[in-house]
Amino acid sequence: MQPYLPAVLLLADGTTLHGRSIGARGTTTGEICFNTGMTGYQEIYTDPSYYGQIIVNTTAHIGNYGVHALENEAGRAMFAGLVCDRFSDTYSRQQAEGSLQAWLEQNGIPGIADVDTRALVRQIRQAGAQNALISTEVDRLEELHAQLAATPSMADLELSSRVSTQNAYRYGPADAPYTVAVLDLGIKRSILDNLAAAGLGALVFPAQTPFAELAKAEADGYFLSNGPGDPAAMLYAVEAARHMQASGKPLFGICLGHQILARANGADTYKMHHGHRGLNHPVKNLITGRCEITSQNHGFAVSADSLAQQPDLELTHLNLNDNTVEGLRHRNGRAFSVQYHPEASPGPHDSRYLFEQFAAMIR
Repeated sequence: MQPYLPAVLLLADGTTLHGRSIGARGTTTGEICFNTGMTGYQEIYTDPSYYGQIIVNTTAHIGNYGVHALENEAGRAMFAGLVCDRFSDTYSRQQAEGSLQAWLEQNGIPGIADVDTRALVRQIRQAGAQNALISTEVDRLEELHAQLAATPSMADLELSSRVSTQNAYRYGPADAPYTVAVLDLGIKRSILDNLAAAGLGALVFPAQTPFAELAKAEADGYFLSNGPGDPAAMLYAVEAARHMQASGKPLFGICLGHQILARANGADTYKMHHGHRGLNHPVKNLITGRCEITSQNHGFAVSADSLAQQPDLELTHLNLNDNTVEGLRHRNGRAFSVQYHPEASPGPHDSRYLFEQFAAMIR
């Protein structure tokens, strides 16, 4: 157990919570959100879609099974800070390569434990998404409040260029019969693994790559990845998506990529009250009539009303908790997308069929 060091959590609505410092010492700011997953914390913390966010884990125990490099979705931690109830400095999994505490320190991520996360989540659900601050500098609260007030809102932020690859690269089997040009808006490694498992090699390009450069790859299809930030601030990606669709080649988008595809076809997106983040969100496939338990992480969504006004788009998946848009397809049959994460790392795997569906379109 690390020696006790006090920490403070400040919310933009004026809430002040005290607890024990975990991870790195110092101060961090970001939009606070909560994830309801009971496991898979390392996959969550390394998901580029969480860039600039402070995560509240609703499960009571965090850190108890340590960390392992194979569970990283990116090469580093992507989130801004951690809030949890009970934090374990020790771990019991034999395969673990180290403690979560050491990993957080190595990645420079501050956190706070011994917080009533049930009460905090209820507050976020009622008050909505807002910025927050975690700090071990508990004796300078006035300055911390000023720092929090200066933190920009997630709305209108373009963040994909901060987490995307800086150089194009290949991923997957070298002898794959088909290749997909991937626009990396903050892609998870598990998505690339699922493309490879479906027999698709990937040519991964930086977020702001012009379509003319993507086209030179002469790929068999296109992919729009997940990622952080506001899709309304990403005109470059919307423009690329329009050209991808106009090429007539199969196009698949996930999460942020889904929102970009919708905007490329004239639909609107909006910032949600508190977003969807967890491993247990029920979604109905309106084409097959089957329901899926899905993994989700998004604070923006496609407007159902604006989607209904686009004659070329069709709603394909619906969230059964709040009836928000979870999937769409173009009526030409060559482009489709989902809001949730079918690669599901960590789980469940109900939706992995979508990668095979994409591969079948290419074949």
